[in-house]
Amino acid sequence: MKKTTKLFLSLALLSTMTMTAGSLAKGVDPANLDTSTKPGEDFYQYACGGWMKANPLDPQYSRFGTFDQLAENNREQLKNLILGLSKAPLAQGTNAKKVADIFNLGMDSVRLNKEGNMPVAQDLGKIKKAKRGDYATLLAWLQNGLAAPFFQSGVMADFKDSNLNRFYIFGGGMNLGDRDYYLENDANTKNVRQAYVAYIQKVLQLSGYKGGAAKKAAKNVLDIETQLAQVALTREQSRDYDLLYNIYTIDRLKKDFANVDWDAYFKALGVNGVKEVCVTEPASMSKVNELLGSLSEEKVRDYLAFCYIDAAAPYLSDDFVQANFDVYSKALQGKKVQQPRWKRALGVPNNLLGEAVGQLYVEKYFPEESKKKMAKLVDNLRIALGEHIAHLTWMSPATKVNALVKLNSYTVKIGYPDKWRDYSKATVDASQSYWTNVMALKQFEAQHQLSQFGKPVDKERWQMTPQTVNAYYEPSTNEICFPAGILQKPYFDPNADDASNYGAIGVVIGHEMTHGFDDQGRHFDQNGNMTDWWTKQDAEAFDALAKKLGQQYSAEIVADTVHANGTFTMGENIGDQGGLRVAYSAFKKTDEGKSNTKIDGFTPDQRFFLSYANVWANNITKEEILRRTKVDPHSLGKNRVNVALRNLDAFFKAFNIKAGDKMWRAPEDRVIIW
Repeated sequence: MKKTTKLFLSLALLSTMTMTAGSLAKGVDPANLDTSTKPGEDFYQYACGGWMKANPLDPQYSRFGTFDQLAENNREQLKNLILGLSKAPLAQGTNAKKVADIFNLGMDSVRLNKEGNMPVAQDLGKIKKAKRGDYATLLAWLQNGLAAPFFQSGVMADFKDSNLNRFYIFGGGMNLGDRDYYLENDANTKNVRQAYVAYIQKVLQLSGYKGGAAKKAAKNVLDIETQLAQVALTREQSRDYDLLYNIYTIDRLKKDFANVDWDAYFKALGVNGVKEVCVTEPASMSKVNELLGSLSEEKVRDYLAFCYIDAAAPYLSDDFVQANFDVYSKALQGKKVQQPRWKRALGVPNNLLGEAVGQLYVEKYFPEESKKKMAKLVDNLRIALGEHIAHLTWMSPATKVNALVKLNSYTVKIGYPDKWRDYSKATVDASQSYWTNVMALKQFEAQHQLSQFGKPVDKERWQMTPQTVNAYYEPSTNEICFPAGILQKPYFDPNADDASNYGAIGVVIGHEMTHGFDDQGRHFDQNGNMTDWWTKQDAEAFDALAKKLGQQYSAEIVADTVHANGTFTMGENIGDQGGLRVAYSAFKKTDEGKSNTKIDGFTPDQRFFLSYANVWANNITKEEILRRTKVDPHSLGKNRVNVALRNLDAFFKAFNIKAGDKMWRAPEDRVIIW
C-alpha cells in the first residue's frame, strides 16, 4: 500500500453459525497442504505448500496469493459489470456513462498509439518555459492529484483535534517511493537505480527531449531526488506521530521556507484562509527550500517535466507504458509481463470513480443480508477483545478502563457507505485524449479532498471503496471499516465450518480492532485525538513487549542476507497477533470450538490455524520480497504465519509441536500483548 500518515490494514468478518459436521463445506481444502513437510518444521510450507505448487506465479504478477485470488474474482465481476453498461444507450452525465467512457478510452490502443506524446505536449511546453517565479503555481498544479515534486500536501483530520480538518505538508519528491533506493548500494538497489535512470531518459526522449538533453536531464532528476532522500525520514521515524506533528503559522512557513511563494501556492490549489499548517518533515522542507533557491531553472524544469511525464506514462502510447512497466514493475517487483489492457483500463474508473463503480457493484453483488450478518460478527469479536483487555496482567486498571472506553466507541462501517459520493461535477469527454480525462479525474479527486479544508471532519466518509478487497482502522475517527469486496469466499463462507471462518475473516476483524491498540493506534483516544491516556508504567510495559515482538521478526532473513524490519512492521505484527488471539477466543465459545469433531482428520483447533495460514498463501519474486521489505509495513506472508503463530500456546498444542522442532519457541520467549 501507499505510504500515508493514515493506517490502512487488512480486513475481516466472522461467522456465528453453528452447523453439524455432515452439512459443512470444506473451509480448509486438504489440497492446499504439503504433507511432506511436518507442521513443526515449517508450518507455512505445511499449510500452504500444496496451494503454492498448484498456483505457480503468473508472469504478470510479482506476488500472487489467496488475497489476490479474491481481488481477481472481484476484477472479473467489475469487468462484466462495466462491459454490460455499453449494451444499452447511456444518458450523458450519468455515472454509468462516465465509467463506461473512461474504460473505453483506456481500451482504445489504436488511438493511444496514434496520439503518441501529443496529449502531454502542451503541458510539457508550459513546464519547459517556466521561470523561478512560476515554481509555486507549477508545484500546486502538479500536486493537485498528479505528482509530488519536492513535497506533497493535503487535508486531513488534525492529529490532536479530530473534528478539525488541517492542511498538511508532507515529505515527497522521490518517485521510487523510498529513500533507500537512492542511498543503499547493494546489487539489487543499484540495478533498480540503473533501470530508473534509463527510464527517465527514455520517457523524456519520447516526450521530445533531443540529443543529449534527455541524458543530462535524467542525471539532474536523480541528483535532486537523492538529495531529498538524504534528509527524508526513515521508515521507522515515519511511524512516530509525535515526530510528524509540527504546527507552523503561515508567517513561520513563509519565513522558514521562503523560496516557495506560499500565497501563490495556496491560490493555485484553491485553498483559502490557511492560518496554520502541519509540516510532517521540517528537515525535508528545509532541503526543498535550499534546492529551490540554489538549483538552476534548467534543473528544476527537468525535474518537474519528468514528474509530469512519469504521472502520464501509464495512460499514453505503448512505448510510454512499456518504459513505465520496465522500471516500476519489472525492475522493482520482478514482474515479467504486463497485465492485459482490460485490467489496466479497469483500474482507472475503479480508482478515480471509485464510489460510482462501488454503487453499481453492491447493487449487483452484495446482498443487504450480508451487511446485517457482518454487524453481528463484529460485535462478537469486540466482546472477545474486551475480555482480553480486562484480563491483561501487564496493564493497570486505570488504563484498562480507558482502553475499554475506546474499544466500545469504535464506529463500524460495513459493506458500503450510507451516503454515496456526488460525481456530477466529474467530467469525462470521449473526444479528448485518455490522459486528458485521467488528469481531469485525478484533479477532481484532489479537489474533493482539498475542499474539506475549513469544514468539520466528515466522519461518514470512507477511506476505501466498497469493491476494495481490504479493510482498515482509521485512528482519527476511531473506526473500523470492512468493504463489501472482502466479504466473500475464501475469507467468509457461511456454508463452511466455524473454525475456517474464525481463522480467516475472524482473524482479520480482530486484526483491525487491535490496530486501535498497536504502537501507533494506542496514541489516539476514543474520540480520535492524539493524547496520552496511558499510565507511564503501562506505556513502558507495552513498549517492552512490542520491542521483544519486533526482535522476533527482525531475526528473520527474507532473502540473501536481508532481514525483515520488525520495527517498521510493528503495527501490522501486533494486529496479526491480537487478531489471532481474539478470533481464537471467540471461536472457542462456539459449539464447534468446544468440541473435538474432526473434518478431514483435523480437529477444530487445527482447522482454525490452517485457515489462518491459507489466508497468506502466496508465491512471490525475490525482487518483490526486497521491495516490500523496504516499503510495505506488513510482514511477508510466511512471517505473518510462522512468526506470529509461534507466540500462541494453543498452536503448539493443536499440532503437538515440542522442543527441538524448528517451529518451537520456549514459553518464556513468547510474546503476548493483546
